[in-house]
Amino acid sequence: MTDVEAQVRSKTITWQDPLEAARLGATMSGLEYMRAIADGSVPPAPIAAHFGMRWESIKPGEVVAVAEPDESLYNPIGMVHGGVAATMLDSVVGCAVHTTLPAGVGYASVELKVSYLRAIHAGRGEIRATGRVVKEGSRIAFAEGEIRDAEGKLLATASGTCVITR
Repeated sequence: MTDVEAQVRSKTITWQDPLEAARLGATMSGLEYMRAIADGSVPPAPIAAHFGMRWESIKPGEVVAVAEPDESLYNPIGMVHGGVAATMLDSVVGCAVHTTLPAGVGYASVELKVSYLRAIHAGRGEIRATGRVVKEGSRIAFAEGEIRDAEGKLLATASGTCVITR
């Protein structure tokens, strides 16, 4: 066995049919749907399984997701890949907008600007991503997000725009 083979690790990821959950979600307001995901009565999106992300708080116009990054999310230079932060920020920005929408109305990200302030490393506890709606609109909504570490240090910020789909 080579040194590289001796260092092999594995991670099992499981999820449920996302289209079934989305069909159910279309019958609920965004706030009801997000709360149902948070309380476990509706399965989360599969992407949450990849990052170990769970919903900690769901309020109208504001959501909080937490995750504890592991080394399976590292990039080649030994830190959590920036795409993890971007994905979490896109999720909280979009889901914050979703909590303001009635049943049958959806959204899609149009733009996301992420600023990386500090590196994220495995083994340093949970990171917390918060998304807040800045301005609701009938066709476009604006939201902001941030990620903080277990000590409250700001790791990344984002601003996002979502198109409202009717």
